[in-house]
Amino acid sequence: MPKVSEMKGTAFDGRNMGYVPPKKLSISPKLKLQRKAAGNIDPITYEVVRHALWHVNEEHGATIQRLSGSPVAMYALDLNPSILTEDGEFVYFGPYMQYMSGVTDTQVKWILEYRSDNPGIRDGDMFLANDPWVGAAHQQDVMLICPVFWKGELFCWVTNCLHQYDLGGITPSSFCGSAESAFEEGICIPPVKIVEGNEIRRDIEELYLRSSRKPEAVALDFRAQLAGDITARDRVLALIGRYGPEVVKAVMKRIIDNAEAAFLKKLKRLPDGVWRERSYVECCRPDDRRSYCVMLTLRKTGTKLVFENEGTAPQTGAMNATYSGWRGSIMVALNELLCWDQYFCIAGALRHVEFDPTPGTFNCANFPASVSTAPIQAMEISVYPAYNALSKMIHTDPEMRNDIMCIGGTSQWPATIFRGIDQWGDPYGYILVDPIGGAIGAFATGDGISTGGQSRTPICKLPNVEHTEQTFPLLFLYRKEVLDSGGAGRYRGGLSAESCFIPHHTDVITQDTLSSGNAIPTSPGMMGGYPATTNVYKFKRETDIVERFAARNMPADIAEVSGREVTLVGGRRLRRSSRARAGKGPRRRDREPLRVDRGGARHLRCRAHGRWRRRRRSDATAAQRSPRSEPQKRRRRCAPRRRTGPARHGQSGPAPRKGRLAAGVLQMCGRSWTRA
Repeated sequence: MPKVSEMKGTAFDGRNMGYVPPKKLSISPKLKLQRKAAGNIDPITYEVVRHALWHVNEEHGATIQRLSGSPVAMYALDLNPSILTEDGEFVYFGPYMQYMSGVTDTQVKWILEYRSDNPGIRDGDMFLANDPWVGAAHQQDVMLICPVFWKGELFCWVTNCLHQYDLGGITPSSFCGSAESAFEEGICIPPVKIVEGNEIRRDIEELYLRSSRKPEAVALDFRAQLAGDITARDRVLALIGRYGPEVVKAVMKRIIDNAEAAFLKKLKRLPDGVWRERSYVECCRPDDRRSYCVMLTLRKTGTKLVFENEGTAPQTGAMNATYSGWRGSIMVALNELLCWDQYFCIAGALRHVEFDPTPGTFNCANFPASVSTAPIQAMEISVYPAYNALSKMIHTDPEMRNDIMCIGGTSQWPATIFRGIDQWGDPYGYILVDPIGGAIGAFATGDGISTGGQSRTPICKLPNVEHTEQTFPLLFLYRKEVLDSGGAGRYRGGLSAESCFIPHHTDVITQDTLSSGNAIPTSPGMMGGYPATTNVYKFKRETDIVERFAARNMPADIAEVSGREVTLVGGRRLRRSSRARAGKGPRRRDREPLRVDRGGARHLRCRAHGRWRRRRRSDATAAQRSPRSEPQKRRRRCAPRRRTGPARHGQSGPAPRKGRLAAGVLQMCGRSWTRA
C-alpha cells in the first residue's frame, strides 16, 4: 500500500482519509489574522510573559477539573488544554494527557481551512469537535476550540479536550470493543459552531447530547470545558491589554523559535540513519486469536526526521486509530525524549518532522473504521515503539544517551469496562482507570519506577479505591504491585499492579474486557534488556468471599479465594493486572545496585540469569532472628493488615484499609506496568 507522500492528488480532508494539513493553509480572506510581532523584547519581559502564558494553560486545566463531575476528569486527569498561534502552531500544551494535544493543531488548521468562509470564525465563537479523521484520539475525546480576537483580528487559539462519559454506540461508555465500523460507535462530529456570539446554540447542544446515555453528565462536562476556554481567553486578553498585542505575539513566536533552535542543536549531534521497531498485538475483536504486526521506521537526514508505519497490519476489527491518532502518539515520545527541556512546546520540533504513514493500516485507518478504543490499543502500541526507535537514535550520542527512557505506562491498557445498574438504580458505563498507575521503564542510568504512572500523562494520578467505590457499584478486595513483573536487565523496569474486586450493591455487572498484550509482551526491553510481563485476567464464581468477610479475613491474592475459576471465551481468564515495564541491557545486572535496591524483595529473580536475590541483612543479623523460609517471608510481606473497626457499605465484617489495592470475585490484573 502507498504512503501519504506517494498518494498525489488524494484528498486528505478528514472525510474518507485522515486530515493531513498542507504546508500552506487555504484560509478565507474574510478572516483577518493578527501576525505583527515586536522586533525586540527585553529578556525580563520575555520571561514574565512566557511564564504567564504557561500559567494561563495551567489555570485552564485546573478550571475544568474543578467544574467537571466526571471521574475521568477528576481522578484520571484525562484532559488537556492548549494555546496555539493564529495559524495553528503550538505555543504550549498542558501536562495532562499528551495524546489529546497531539491532535489539537490538526483540528485548528481544519477549522481555518473549512470553516473560515462558511459559517465563518468570529469573536465570541467556539467550535465543538470529536471527529477522529479530523483530529481526535477517539470519539469520546471532545474538543472545545476557542478563537481569541483582538480588535477584529484573530490573535491565537485556546482549546481543551476532555474525555466524555458516554456519547452513544453499542456499548455504554462508548468503548465499543465489538464494533466493526464507526457507525456502531458514538456520535462523530466534525468541528461545529456550538457557541456563537458568546451564547450556547441550544440546537447544536441538544444534537450533541442526544446520543448519550448520560446527557446530564456530558452537559456538565461541556460547561466545564466552556468555563476553561473562557478563563484562558480572558487571561490572554488581559496579557494583551497590559503588554500590547505585538509584544505578546513576539513572545509566542520566540517560544517556538527557541524550541526549534534547541531541537536542531540536538539533531546536529546525532548521525543520519534509519532505526526500526517492531511489535505485535492480538485480539482485534471478540474471539479473535490472530496477531497483528506493528512497524515503526524512523529516518534521520540532516535536520529532518521522518516517521513511517510501513509493514503495519491492515485496519480491521475494533482496535484501529486514525492518522491524527498515530501522529499524536509519536508526538508524545518526541516531546518527552527530545523536547523535554522546552516546557511542552513541540511546535519548533514539528517544523522538522514529517509523518508519512500508510493509509489503510490499523494505526492509520480510513473511514469508517472502528476507532473508539484507539487510545488503549492502536495508539498505545504506536507510542511505545516510538520511544524505542528514538532511544536507539539518541543512544549514539554519549551525553544524550542519559535521556533514554524505556517503554512506560501500560503499553497495552488492560481495558475493563463495566456497565449495568449502579447502587442508586441508574444505568452506567465506565472504564476502570486503575491502570493509569502504570510503571516507568528502565532509564539509561537507573531502574524504572514501580507504579510510577503513565509517560503519556505526566501528572496522572491513581484514583483512591474509595472514590471508585463511591461512584460505582464495586468493592475492592485489594490493589497491589505485582511481584517480579518488571523486565530484567542491568537496570530493571518498574513493577506493575493488579486489582481485585467484587460487585457491590447491585445484582449483576456486565463487563467488557478488551486488551492486547495478553499473549505477546508489548513492552520489550532495549539493548538486551528483557521484556515485562503480559496482561492477565482472572474470574471466579461461587466464591467464599462473604464467609471471609464475616470471619474478618481479607484475601491478599485471588488464589486465596475459593471458588470456581471461569475461562472466558477466547481463552482468557479474568483478573486484571497491568503490564509492567521492560528492562534495559546489557543483561548482566551489577552487584552494587542490588545491595542498595530497597525494593529488591519485590524482584525475586533475574530473568536474564535467574539469580536476582538480595540479602536483606547480614548473616550475623540473620542468625539472631528466628529463621523463615522465603515463602513465609513473602506471605508476611503480602499479608493484609486487618481492621477491627465498623464495616463499610452495610457489609458485615471489617472494612478494607484505606488505600489498599482491590481484589475480589472479579480480579482483573492488567499487565504489570513495566518499562524498559
